[in-house]
Order: sequence, then C-alpha cells, then structure tokens
Amino acid sequence: MKHLCRILSAALLLICFSLNTPAQVFNPVSWKFSQKQVNDTQIALSLEATIQKGWHLYSQNIPPNGPVPTAFTFTPSAADYSLTGNVTEGIPISKYEKAFSMELKYFENSASFTQLINVHSKTGFTLKGNVYSMTCNDSMCLPPKQVNFSFSIPATAAPASSAHAGYLWIWILGFLGGLAALFTPCVFPMIPLTVSFFTKKAGSKKKGLRNSVTYGIFIIIIYVVFGSVITAILGPSGLNAIASNGWVNLFFFLIFVIFGCSFLGAFELTLPSSWVNKSDSASDKGGMFGIFFMALTLCLVSFSCTAPIVGSLLAGAAVNGSYWSLTIGMFGFSTALALPFALFAMFPNWLNSLPSSGGWLNSVKVVLGLLEIAFSLKFLSTADLVGLHIKFLHIHFNGPMGILKREIFIALWIIIYAMIGFYLLGKIKFHHDSDVKHISVSRLLLAIVAFAFTAYLIPGLFGAPLKLIGGFPPPSFYSEGWSVGGDGGSGGLPSKNGQTVSSDPHKIGCPLNLNCFHDYKEALAEAKKTNKPIMIDFTGFSCVNCRKMEENVWSDPKVLGILNQDYVLVSLYVDDKTTLPDSLQYTSKITGEKVETYGDKWSDMETERFKSNTQPLYVLMNNDDSQIATPRGYTPDVDQYVDFLNQGKGTSKPSAQAANP
Repeated sequence: MKHLCRILSAALLLICFSLNTPAQVFNPVSWKFSQKQVNDTQIALSLEATIQKGWHLYSQNIPPNGPVPTAFTFTPSAADYSLTGNVTEGIPISKYEKAFSMELKYFENSASFTQLINVHSKTGFTLKGNVYSMTCNDSMCLPPKQVNFSFSIPATAAPASSAHAGYLWIWILGFLGGLAALFTPCVFPMIPLTVSFFTKKAGSKKKGLRNSVTYGIFIIIIYVVFGSVITAILGPSGLNAIASNGWVNLFFFLIFVIFGCSFLGAFELTLPSSWVNKSDSASDKGGMFGIFFMALTLCLVSFSCTAPIVGSLLAGAAVNGSYWSLTIGMFGFSTALALPFALFAMFPNWLNSLPSSGGWLNSVKVVLGLLEIAFSLKFLSTADLVGLHIKFLHIHFNGPMGILKREIFIALWIIIYAMIGFYLLGKIKFHHDSDVKHISVSRLLLAIVAFAFTAYLIPGLFGAPLKLIGGFPPPSFYSEGWSVGGDGGSGGLPSKNGQTVSSDPHKIGCPLNLNCFHDYKEALAEAKKTNKPIMIDFTGFSCVNCRKMEENVWSDPKVLGILNQDYVLVSLYVDDKTTLPDSLQYTSKITGEKVETYGDKWSDMETERFKSNTQPLYVLMNNDDSQIATPRGYTPDVDQYVDFLNQGKGTSKPSAQAANP
C-alpha cells in the first residue's frame, strides 16, 4: 500500500507536468554492472548509475510516505551463494523537498552501490536480479522503473566448505609442528620443571591446576597475537605477493638452510640474553602478571628450537596466501605446545612416566634439521622459476634460470631422505649425538619409512610421476631435456610433428609435454585453423595447486586424451616476470597500474575478462573468442574435471579462415 501511494504521487506529478510539456521520452539513468573478486570465496557486485544533469536518484533509505527508494532484488539460491550484509551505497545528498514535504537523501550525476556475496558453488552460476528505482528533477518525477541485471559468477577457487577444510588442515599442520617442537631439547625438559613449580608453589592442587592452565593459555595467546600481527602487516595480498616473489623465496631458502644447520648443531640461534633476563625477572612478581611473563620466558628461551618451525608456518602461510592462514597455524602450533602443561597439571602422576632427557632429543632436532633443508629446496625452485628482479635498479634475471631442474631437485631429496634413514640407524653421527648402542623399534620403523620414501623418489629421476609430492618439485617440463636457450614457447620441447608450438620470446615449457601456447592470440589463431575450442590455463610458477592439477589430474589418461585431441591449450603464467616489449606495455583498466611483464598481462586479462585473480583457473573458449562455460578452479576430482572439459568438446564451428584457406 505504501509503494502504491508513492507511485500514484509520482504519476500525478508526471501528469501535471505533461500538461505543459511536449511529449518526450525520458531515460535519465543508465546502469552499469560489474564484479570484482575479493578473495577465494567472496565477490563484490558493483551496481553503478550514471545520472543525467538536473535529475536525481533516490537513496535506499527514504522515510515513509516519501518517493520510492532505490531497492535491489537478488534471486535467492542458498546452494550457490549467500549475501554478506546489505547493499552499501555512496554518500548521498540530504535536502528538503517541497513536493514531498520532507528531507530526502538522493544522488546526482552518479551513484554507486555494492553488494558482497559469499560463493558456495563448485561449478559457477548466473546470478540474476533487478534494481527498482525512481528519479525526479526539480519539476517532475518519473514512474519507478525496473532494470534487470545478471552476473556470471565463477566457481569459487576454494568453496566455503573447502576453505574451512583448508583452515582445518593448516591448524592440523601447525599442531603437528607444535608436537615436534615439544620433543626438542629447548622445550621438553621445561615440562616437568614448570608443572612441578606450579603444583608446589600454588599450595593446593586446585590452584596449581588453575595456574598451569592459565600458563598454557598465555602461551597460545602470545603465539596467536604474533601470527595476527604479521598477518595484519602483510595482509592476504602481501602473503600472496611473497609466494611469487623471487627474492623473498630466495630469502626463505636461506633462512630454512640456516635453521636446518642450527638443528644439525652447526651453531645455536638465541635471542639477546637481556630479553630473556627481563622477562624472567618479571615472572617473579607472581599473580597473573607473573604467569604471563613465565609463558613469555618459555617462548623466548625455546626460540632456538621453535623459530625454525614458526618460520615454516610463516612461509607456508605465504604460499597459501589466505588471510587467516598464519594465525590459524599459530593457534594449532601453540595449542600443541601448551597442552602438556595443562594435562600434566591435571594428572601429575603422569610426570613419572616421561622419559628422561637425553640424546634422543638431539636426534629429533637432527631429523627436523634435515627436513628443513629438504623443504628449503621448494623455495629455491620457485626463485629459479620466477626469476630475480630489482625494478628500481633495473636488475633482471628472467626465470626460469636453469639452476634447479626437476631431476636435481629429486636427486637432492633422495640424498636427504636416505641420510635420515642412515642417521636413524646410527650410521651417521653429528657433534652433539650420543652413541647409539642399540636400535629401538621406533627408530627402526622410522628408518624403514625414510628408506621407503627414498625408493619411491628414485623413478622420478627418469620421468615417473610422483603424485605423493605433487606441487613440490619443479614442473615436469622443467627437466634436463629442457633448454633455457631453446625455442621460447615450448621451452625447446618439440610437438608431435617435430615443430615447436609457439614463438614467444620468454622461455616456458608445457606441462606433461603437451602441445601448448603461451600467448592467447596465437592460441586463438590455431583454434580457428584447426576448428577446436581453447582451454586457457591461468597458472603460475609458484602455484602449488597448479602443479598438483598437472601431475594428479592432467596426467590421467582420460584428461590427457581430451587436452591432446580436443583443445588448443594455452598456459598463461601470471607470475612470469619477463618484460613485455615497450610497444605491448599498457595501463590496466582494473588497477590503473602499468602492465610491464607477461605475468602482469595475463593476470590483468584474468581479472578483467573473467573476474578472478586466483590460480589455477581454467576457462573454455570458442574459436570466436566467446566463453563456453563457467570457469573452473582447483578440481582434484578427475571425473568432475572431465565433465567440465566435455562442456566444450565439439562446440567450435569452422571459421571463415578455415573454410576458405
């Protein structure tokens, strides 16, 4: 009834005006709809109005009995998406209007509205809706008008459930890291000492239990706050930038090697003694204040053993690129670290069952040190593939640089894991190790696991897929058969007819020795020539999930056959730092920044055309440059990926170029 009264009022104003005005069609407002990927699961829908001079569009917030407010309707679909909050709008003008006898809010010249949505769909969908609005000028109002809109929403790269599962996995990895830190010489001896201190000093079992639990909670708070501060400083885009920066990856490689050598006994990492002394003296004051500083003292004293593991969490969060990764990882790590203090305070008799400190603690450190060095190679590999660039000094080492190819990486892992096996059997000794008089069952079992994994890696030297470690070694094309100086587009790898596939000036190979392009225009020309659709593979050298897809999904015969026979494949690396020729550089319409490298070009294309900035992203295109289906992100299920590829098979029609050669 309220809207009906508003519409009638507007109609009366229009009739009165029309008696003195020649017939004319008014259309003072035009709408533009766009979308922007905020993160893996969230998209911002932008609804912008351009308003002709002299007219105004009303706000969403209009008092009763006034004009019709601007309103947005989104077709509900709980399975595909959910709205995050209400539609937000810009700052409107607030002015008293005599026609309605009230102060009203409206927009002149332009108006912008934004609606955030959380995407749940794994396959993508079309979101439809409409905007219902009313416009007026100083002498008349037009009847309310409905404008329909639709958005093509891509499949979320990490659906809400998957994101939660990913966070759970990060927490589990952090928890396992905390458990590993417990069995180091810096932390393990502190458990009985600290718990005994609390239970004896408290005077009562109940108070001792409370103090021990509080102590554990403070440990968790210290580590979580540290993770939150780092996350707040870097942000999700900062973490993502870290993952694809050659210098940062080289820095992580060196840090991991230093931490690994520290664990092996080459030197000891310690914080300044003044920090520890000040924290320790503050812990003597008693009460909650004293308990907090006891927890802080533990964190500082155990730095030499926990720093390498915490550093691994930071590096892992950078690779993951998710906003809460580091904080959640820290929560898992600190929970494992704090748990024993609470448990042993609850059950003090358990202290008698703890093994005494000894050489076995150093063995844990040595194994962790060798693992740190093994994982450091992942960061060296990324730096090698991406290249090293200092823009303001004009220093450019374009990747891939040919330093750490796949066979060398695997060979180093074979050596390291074999060393772990021999060390556990007592065949290798380090400076702080005790003599191993006999091999315990646990050491023997761990040695068997290390040797089994070593044997598993050996066929990888000869080209066998290694699905268990998919994403860690360099891509399969980056092998000894690949030449840094070879023909660009295929990295020197010949196609079936002995011809290289592309003539790109930058040196990138093709996954699984597939025929592929690295320039979209060349791929489009080939698609018109062969009457095939195109699959765009937005990928990256530092993208772990991209490697997992190539090695675990693309390698499946069903997928490999379709990619080989039914598509023109173009792999576009968004972190390729090779500089574009001056004539091809331009300013991005999305970011306003200059596009100077091939990676910038493909990243800008992905964002502008397909409203996404995550990798991998797979897009099926016709040979007339039209999109076939909703793009698909990381899809580890082979059957689902085959269903996706089948959507584009046989869709392209013979082009005029092909029909009339």
